[in-house]
Amino acid sequence: MSLLTPLRQARPRVDRRSALWQADWVLVIGVVALSAIGALLIWSATYQRTSLTDGNQYAYITRHAVNFAIGLILAIGAALMNHRRVRILAPVLYAASVLGLILVLVPGVGAVINGSRSWIQLPWMSVQPSEFAKLAVIVGMALLIAEKGETNYRETARTIDIAQAVAVAAVPVILVMLQPDLGTVMVLGSIVFGIIAVSGVPKRWMLGLVTAATVVAVLAIQLNVLKDYQLARFTAFADPAQDPQGIGYNVNQARIAIGNGGVFGQGLFHGSQTQNAFVPEQHTDFVFTVAGEELGLIGAGAIIVLFMLVFWRGLRIAVNARDAFGRLVATGIVCWFAFQAFENIGMTLGIMPVTGLPLPFVSYGGSSMFSGLLAVGLLQNIHLRSHQV
Repeated sequence: MSLLTPLRQARPRVDRRSALWQADWVLVIGVVALSAIGALLIWSATYQRTSLTDGNQYAYITRHAVNFAIGLILAIGAALMNHRRVRILAPVLYAASVLGLILVLVPGVGAVINGSRSWIQLPWMSVQPSEFAKLAVIVGMALLIAEKGETNYRETARTIDIAQAVAVAAVPVILVMLQPDLGTVMVLGSIVFGIIAVSGVPKRWMLGLVTAATVVAVLAIQLNVLKDYQLARFTAFADPAQDPQGIGYNVNQARIAIGNGGVFGQGLFHGSQTQNAFVPEQHTDFVFTVAGEELGLIGAGAIIVLFMLVFWRGLRIAVNARDAFGRLVATGIVCWFAFQAFENIGMTLGIMPVTGLPLPFVSYGGSSMFSGLLAVGLLQNIHLRSHQV
């Protein structure tokens, strides 16, 4: 059966009593384990930094746990939601994310953190709309391509369908670029590429996307859309020794921290680079360096294995999905998690440029945790539907 072959069977019945037993528990265990390890790494990276914790050494691990608990509730809601309601809410999620991306660009509403206007500062928390835009692009593109195919009873997506889906993704991409948040743009690009790759379009479309992305990148540089520090990060990626005390500082310190860990690590709460705060943003973007230094190759490797487990289960859900919408959504989520994890870990090892992306489920951050667990809930929704009769 091709991707866009319509379902002619009777609509499956929902049996919520059996959902607990039919859930993909391997996926659940992988995500929970990553979040638990992340809690320990965040605790180690912050408990001695009074400038962050105001003297409360449990501040960040407590917030991480609360974020996970809220995200878990969102995930359960998404998993148990009726499949038709998911489709109905997809345009709402897309519109809300676009509105949020517009609001962050409004002076006085959007807050500038680390050089990007990516946050909306609320009295009780900060919200990063670009994190939810990733999920919005996935469900928006999947809904458009799947609905067109199922309505017209076609085996593959037409050029006009793909063009419309790319246009749906282009709006958030442009708004995120204006913040500017290059890392999220790269994640969105990987999502678009992955969804279109499995939609059945000719290979020339993939070549066209790569060409278009290259042209956009060149124009962004020529029109000064990217900030100087963002361009300097690519320079530092090519030659970290060029400015070791400046733009190359983060990469060099990250390499030193990971190198210190050896095979078995220096022990949790005992990493010299970590406990002396040599690595900036170590509880968020550079959390993997804590694992490398304090847990060593064994601990850092375990994190990578857990991510591989999550990717495998996500791909399995995509293959077994009952319809095109589910298959496209699952594929987009896997592309999101896989690229973001590779980019985050890669930048700490010096094989990818520094972009400021968090490590899914491991790094500290409410918006990242909420959107990630919502995505896991959608994967479970698709999985449960594939087991309904």
